[in-house]
This record gives sequence, structure tokens and C-alpha cells, in this order.
Amino acid sequence: MHRTASRFVVVVLILMALIGCRGGSLPWVEESDFGPYVRELDTLSLHHTYDSLIRVDTSQWKAVITVKEHYKKTKQSLWFDRSGISSDADLLVEILRKELPRHGLDTTAFGIPQIAADLRVVQQLAFDSIGQSINVVLPRLDYLLSRAFVLYTVGQRYGFIRPDKLLNHYSYREEQQTYAQLFDYPVRQPDYQEAINQLTDDDRMEYLEKSHPSGALYERLLDRLGKTDSREDKRRLTANIERCRWQMTQPQMDGRMVLVNLPAQQLWVIGVDSMFSMRICCGSVNHQTPLLHSELSYMQVNPDWLIPMNIVKSDFLHHEGDSAWFARHRYYIVDRSSGDTLRVKEVTADEMKSGKLRIGQKGGAGNSLGRIVFRFKNKFDIYLHDTNMRWAFNNERRTVSHGCIRVEKPFELACFLMGTADEWTLDRLRISMDIKPKSERGLTYLIEHSDSPRPFRLMTYQAITPHVPLYIIYYTVYPNPETGILETWPDIYGYDKLILRELHSLID
Repeated sequence: MHRTASRFVVVVLILMALIGCRGGSLPWVEESDFGPYVRELDTLSLHHTYDSLIRVDTSQWKAVITVKEHYKKTKQSLWFDRSGISSDADLLVEILRKELPRHGLDTTAFGIPQIAADLRVVQQLAFDSIGQSINVVLPRLDYLLSRAFVLYTVGQRYGFIRPDKLLNHYSYREEQQTYAQLFDYPVRQPDYQEAINQLTDDDRMEYLEKSHPSGALYERLLDRLGKTDSREDKRRLTANIERCRWQMTQPQMDGRMVLVNLPAQQLWVIGVDSMFSMRICCGSVNHQTPLLHSELSYMQVNPDWLIPMNIVKSDFLHHEGDSAWFARHRYYIVDRSSGDTLRVKEVTADEMKSGKLRIGQKGGAGNSLGRIVFRFKNKFDIYLHDTNMRWAFNNERRTVSHGCIRVEKPFELACFLMGTADEWTLDRLRISMDIKPKSERGLTYLIEHSDSPRPFRLMTYQAITPHVPLYIIYYTVYPNPETGILETWPDIYGYDKLILRELHSLID
């Protein structure tokens, strides 16, 4: 009994060694595409090669790290068994050789040259001619195929870069001792494990084919990329194609909305059957306007401007005690706890930046917000507004604000947001903004109240019903909504450079 048991153990160990490259799940086969080399397959040697591949692959892409973790844990082949290499291997190489350059991506970064070379060796049984064992070539081919598959599919489905992580760790604000939050679109996070799971699925190549982004802009950018020989244009297009991969809400041109494209320094008002545009002034390079999606909900006419603390610290402290400067600009200081208005001469710089005081500017003519503000929910305390510095709209470069967006045609925007407002409602707004009314009722009102101080404040608040979607985006190549022409805009905040820097190991 003891000798029989020993022989049984030996047989089991031999079988495990023979079929170990698939974790003991595959039967022995007499016929194999690997010919006589199938007998050289050795579990320990295969595992050793996988360990070496994992160790020397220093890539920091999360997709690659996930592949490394999978092989470190399982060491199971995903593209071959003892009968041969999966036909999917040739198909993957064929697809990526076509699609990677089409997307401005480098085939070498995805291991395609090495994969193709190893495939030729395997298919021609040329192991001896290159002086490498089947136990080296096969696991290397297997690992690189999985690496390319996961890196490409996850990148195409979710973006190679996480925009929230990238942009919200880009601009450090010394006065706040933290990074500025510049991106507030909800985005789907990459599902790396899903891609790993697909590797064992019969439909993995269908999964790859369905990984490409959809949408007219994506296709137009790809088409333009394929037609240009300019390196500068290729890099710009590559950055914008990456933006198309991000799983975030994109503007839809089939309904009412307000669209702001920061590089264009333009705002488009899009109705069901109408459209117009205007220039904007947006945040400076040191105070970038954040990217976000929200809804315009209400308007304030002739609002007081409550000065944000960052502006107080940068622009007000050196005017400590200067009553004339405060009076000239119609600024005031209020104690938050008591509500009392304080004498400027008695307020110190330390008190101004303590957070216990509120500094504001009276509404009306000369107010920095202009005559009207358009509010929307966001965590940055920014808004669209009129301005008392209208000359700025004549400049080519209009990055001048602390983050808010100044609009060139505030009255026209207000009319759009009010929808089917009657003429008297529009005239109430005109009179409040010191614009000449058009109706008889409005003209009569002006005559009857000619002795009243302006603005007459006939309108101070107007709800926007229904709310109008607002998109603040950043594309340096984007179709002009009015003409449909794909236009190029300057990289005003350097985000293209930032994206390309992150993608540098993957692009041509």
C-alpha cells in the first residue's frame, strides 16, 4: 500500500508540472501548435518569467499596476494553453497597430513591437534561433498582451488621465495653503478589475472594440488628427481627444443651455431655435475659472458685492485705514456678529483678514459686478456677471478676474433666461440697469419718476424658471456652436501642456 501510494503521488506531481501553466485546469494534449516545444513547458520556469516581468516593469499607470497584481497573484496564462496561442492575440495586434497611431498613441508604449516579434517566434517555432526558451517567450507574450489590452481599454473607456486628480492638484494657492479646486464635473472612475475580468471572457475583443469613446466631437478630432502633419496640431488634438474620453456630462446641443468655453473666451446662448454669442472675461492665470456643470437659477439686479476673503487679502489690506479709497469705490465694512457698519479708519488689516468682518461694495453704477449677476449652484462662489470695466472686452486676452465670468451682453443674456417675459417686465429690467425702456408704460414711468434716484430698482431679483443648464468647459479645439466649424483656441491656462506631460510615455 505504501509503495502504491508513493507512485500515485509521483504521478500527480508530474501531471501538475505538465499542466501547471494554467493552474492545473488544462488537460494534457498530444497535438499542439508548439510542436515538440510543448514538452519543454515547465511551471516553475513560467512562474519565474512572470515574476521577472512584474519586477522589471516600472510603469506607474494604474492599469499596468493592476495587471502586475493579477499576474503576481495568479501566474496564470490568459492568451495561451498547451494547444497553442489564442487567435485573439493576432487580432489584438492588428487592432492596436491601426488604432494607436490613429489616436496619437505610441505602439511601443503598448509593447506592440515586442508582442509582434514574440508572436512570430511562437508561430514559426523559432525559439532556438533567438536563443530563448519557450518558457521565456510565452509568458512574456502573454503578459504584454494583457498589459496592452487593459491599458488600452481602460484608457479609451475612462481616459488615461483622471481629470479630477490632475486639475485639482495643479494650482497651489499660497494664501490658502492648499490646491485650487479647478474641476467639478462628476466623472466615472476607471474600472480596472472589469478589464481584467474581460481577459478571461470569450467576448474580450468585442469589449475592446466597444471601448472607444462615442460622439461627434471625438470623431471629428480623430479625423482632423489623421489629416495633419503638424506636430503642434497633433499634440493639441491629442490633448482634446483625451478630454473626450473622460466619463463626464458633455454639452448637448438639442435644448436650452449656456455654454462657456474658456480657451475661446466666449459664451454661447443656445435656445431651441435661436443662438447668439458674446465675449467673456474669465479668471486670470493665477485664479483660473473652474470647470463645472450646473444650472442658472436666479438673477440679482444691482447687487452689493461681498468681497471674497482671497481678494480682501490680496487687494484690500494695503488700504488699511484709507477712508477716501473706501469711499471712492463705495466699499463698506460690517461687523458680522452685530451687523454694525464700522469706521474704516478704526479697522486694522488684521481685523479685515480675521473673518469676523464683512467687506462689501454698494450696488449700482460703478459696482465691480456691474448691474446684474447670474447665479448658479457651485462650491467655488463664482457666477456670471456684468462689469463696470467694459473696455476689457476689447482685449484679445481676457483672463483678468478672480474666477468669476464677466459677460459682454448681460441684458441679452437676462432676456434669454427670462424666456417669454412681457415688455413691462423687460422694461423694469432696463430701467433698473439704466437702459432706456421701449414700452409706453416704461417711458411714462421714467417721466413720472424723473426726480427719483437711479437705479429705480424696479427689479432686484428674478428666478429663472425652468433652470437653464450651464457648462463651463475647456477645449482648445472645439466646433463653434454657431457655425459648426472646428476652431482652435489658445491654451490660456496651460491645461493642454499638463495633459500632454501626463501622457508623454504613451504618445508619439
